[in-house]
Amino acid sequence: MSAATRRLTTAQALVRFLSAQYTERDGARHRLIAGTWGIFGHGNVAGVGQALVEYADVMPYHQGRNEQSMVHAAVAHARQLNRLSAQAVTTSIGPGATNLVTGAALATINRLPVLLLPGDYFASRAADPLLQQLEHPVEADVSVNDTLRPVSRFFDRITRPEALIASALNAMRVLADPAETGAVTLALPQDVQAEAYDWPEEFFADRVWPVRRPAPDPAELAAAVAAVRAARRPLIVAGGGVHHSEAEAALKALVDATGIPVASTQAGKGSLRHDHPADLGGIGHTGTAVSDDLARTADLVIGVGTRYTDFTTASGTLFRHPDVRFLNLNITGFDAHKLAARTLVGDARTGLEQLAGELTGHRVDAAYEAEYRAGKERWEQVVETAYRADDDSAVPTQTQVLGALDAVVGDTDVVINAAGSLPGDLHKLWRARSPRQYHLEYGYSCMGYEIPAALGVQQAAPGTPVWALVGDGTYLMMPTEIVTAVQERLPVKMVLIQNHGYASIGGLSEETGGERFGTAYRYRAEDGTFSGAPLPVDLAANAASLGMDVLRAKTVREVRDALARARTADRPTCVYVETDPAPTAPPAEAWWDVPVAEVASREAAVRARERYDARVADRRRHL
Repeated sequence: MSAATRRLTTAQALVRFLSAQYTERDGARHRLIAGTWGIFGHGNVAGVGQALVEYADVMPYHQGRNEQSMVHAAVAHARQLNRLSAQAVTTSIGPGATNLVTGAALATINRLPVLLLPGDYFASRAADPLLQQLEHPVEADVSVNDTLRPVSRFFDRITRPEALIASALNAMRVLADPAETGAVTLALPQDVQAEAYDWPEEFFADRVWPVRRPAPDPAELAAAVAAVRAARRPLIVAGGGVHHSEAEAALKALVDATGIPVASTQAGKGSLRHDHPADLGGIGHTGTAVSDDLARTADLVIGVGTRYTDFTTASGTLFRHPDVRFLNLNITGFDAHKLAARTLVGDARTGLEQLAGELTGHRVDAAYEAEYRAGKERWEQVVETAYRADDDSAVPTQTQVLGALDAVVGDTDVVINAAGSLPGDLHKLWRARSPRQYHLEYGYSCMGYEIPAALGVQQAAPGTPVWALVGDGTYLMMPTEIVTAVQERLPVKMVLIQNHGYASIGGLSEETGGERFGTAYRYRAEDGTFSGAPLPVDLAANAASLGMDVLRAKTVREVRDALARARTADRPTCVYVETDPAPTAPPAEAWWDVPVAEVASREAAVRARERYDARVADRRRHL
C-alpha cells in the first residue's frame, strides 16, 4: 500500500510545512516560523500569495511597506525571543528581491534567524525574459536573487516541486541551529510555486527542532579554569550570546561567586543589571571609563558570546597588558578562536555554569574589587551629569532626552536603536534594567532599522512598552513602517530627535579631516558648501501624516511630560524634539582606527593624520 499523499502547489506545501515547525529548548516549545511578512508583486502574488490565503488559519500574515523593513521587523522579533522563533519574508522577483539584501546581511552578521522567500524566473523558461528578470549573457541560471548568496547562511533555488522537501528541511535546520543561524533564502521560481505535486503526508507532520546546549570539552574546561585561577586582573566581556542563550542568571552566579567584573558589548548590554556592583557598562570606543581602564590592565579577558568587533576591541589598542591572554566561551569555534584565545566552545549558559562549579572558593583580590567598584561609582556621577538638566525650560540636549526617558521607563520596557550618535551615548550612559531592555543593532549599524524593529519586538512582546529612538537621518531612511504599525494596531513609541544632520558621522568627519562635509541638512551656500540655514523639513508633520499621534516637545519639562504620555498610549505615538546640538556625552575612552588621508593639502586633514599616526603606533595584534 502506497504512503498517503496530499496534492498541493509548491507554495501551498511550503506554507503548510512552515506552520508545523517548532523549536524546543529546556522543555519549552516555540513556533519556529511565527508568521510571514509580505509585499506582493510579479513572482509571488499568484504562488506564495495564494498559499497564504489558503492557509490563513495557520500562518499569520503581516503587510509591509518596504522589503528591507520587513526583514528588520522579522530579525527584531527573533532577537526578542532569543532566536527560538523566527518569521518569513516573501517578495516579488526583481527590486522586491534585491531590497532584501541589506536586511539579510544584518541578520547574518548578527547571527539572527530569518527566512527569505523571494520570487524568481520561470524554471521552465516558458516566459523568457519575463518582467524584472536579469539576463546574464553567459550564465542563464543566474538571477538577481544570487545577490543573496553571500549574505545567507543557506541558499537554494527550488527548480522542481520535489526539491523543496530536502531544501525546506535544511532551511529549518540552519534557522534553529544557534551556531549556524542567520538569513536563509529559498528562491522560488514563479511557475514552480504554482505547480501541483503529490506530497507525502509526513512532510506536513509537526516537527520539533531541538536547540542544543552543547557542553565545552572537558580538557578545554580544565584549561579555562586554570587560566582564571592564575589571573590577577580578569575581566569578562559579555556579548549578545549571553542573551541568546538566556545565560544572564548563570553569569550573575559566576560573578557573585568570583567577583570578576563584567563589561558589555552593544549586543551584550543588560547581561547584568546596571546596578549590580560588578557591572561596568559598555566597553570599547563607546565604553565607560571604568570598563576601558580595566581592559587596559586586564591580564585575562574572558569573552562570553562576543565576536569582538573593532568597537569592542578598540581596533587592537585597548587590551594593553603585556601578558594579556584571552579565553573565549562561544557556541561557534569561529568566534571562540579570535584573538588567539584559549577556547571554550559550547553554549554560554552551560559553559558559565560549569566554570562556576569548577571555580568554587576562588575569588579575585579584595583590592581589585574595591578598585572597580570605586570606578563604577565615579562613572555613575558622569551619567548623572550628562542626564541632569538644571533648567527645565531650556532646549534639551540629546543626553538630557535620554535622562528623561530613563526616568520614565519601567524594568521591562524595550529601547531600540541602531545608528548615528545615539548608540555611543546609549552604550556609555543607559542603565539597562533587564536582559531585553537594551536592543541595539550594532553588528551592521543599519540606518532605518529602528522603526520596523519596534514592530517586530512589539509583536513578540505584546503589552510591553517598546521605544524606537530615531534620529532625523535614520528617520528619513525608512519611516514607511509607521503605516504598518497603525494598520496592525501596534502601540509602538517613537522618540524622534531632530538635529539637522548626521551628528555621529559629522563628528567623525571632523576628527579625520573631512571637515563635516556632506553631513548637515542645510541649504547649499553660494560657495558650494552646505553651510546655509537648516532645511524647512517638518518630520513631525510627516509622522502624523502616516498615522502616528505626535507630541511636540520643546523643553526638558515638555519632553518629560510627553514621554510619560507616550508610554501609556494605546496607539503608535511619536515624541518629537529638536535638541541642542552641542555634544554633552562624555568623550570616547578608547581609540577607534579610522584611516586618515596620508597626504593632503588642507590643514584639517594634515593635522588629523598627525593625530592618527600618534595613535596607530599603539595598535597591537594578539597572537
